[in-house]
Amino acid sequence: MRIGVVTFPGSLDDRDAQRAVRLAGAEPVALWHGTHDLQGVDAIVLPGGFSYGDYLRCGAIAARSPIMAEVIDAANSGMPVLGICNGFQILVEAHLLPGGLIRNDHGDFIRRDQRLRVESIDSAWTNGFELGQEITIPLKNGEGGFIADEATLDRLEGEGLVAFRYLDVNPNGSLRDIAGLRNERGNVVGLMPHPEHAVEPGFGPNTPEAMRSGVDGLTFFTSVIKQSVLS
Repeated sequence: MRIGVVTFPGSLDDRDAQRAVRLAGAEPVALWHGTHDLQGVDAIVLPGGFSYGDYLRCGAIAARSPIMAEVIDAANSGMPVLGICNGFQILVEAHLLPGGLIRNDHGDFIRRDQRLRVESIDSAWTNGFELGQEITIPLKNGEGGFIADEATLDRLEGEGLVAFRYLDVNPNGSLRDIAGLRNERGNVVGLMPHPEHAVEPGFGPNTPEAMRSGVDGLTFFTSVIKQSVLS
């Protein structure tokens, strides 16, 4: 399986995402924001960072970059797309996921290992988890507060489109503790925490077993590979 990772001006975690893809057993393919060429990939990752310096709104300019026209078409045709942190912001700005992401309610950039509860396993990127499973994924953002109107929030809850929810502490003021979403079809997932930073023993979050041994993020990437094999 070939998984494309898009690099925008200001992307910081594109190489980390490529490494996660490789560790999961797929071939990472570097994609450039200024082209319309997806290079025949089977899935796409929009990585974290500060695309275009977060000018205007986080992800707003990147959502209108040349390659996003192809990403939007591919997503609407069923291709799996994962947006991580800034990538989640881009998905929202591209209207592939609903709502908005605003400045953290405490006004500060936050960096921590964040506990999450898996709220949906009906997606290309979460099918390897168990429903209700509690995982730990690194989080780092300044504008990660998820917002939406009450009708949209009720729809997300009612249709099971909340993919992840914050546990223990809400780190950024996200409404209803929402940490990530999926679309109705289940091929598009976005979340603020960074699964690509929890894929290799010795470099992930601490666990009761050992320091930096957490690899909960690897399941995102093995999930999409498994779905590709089954389909």
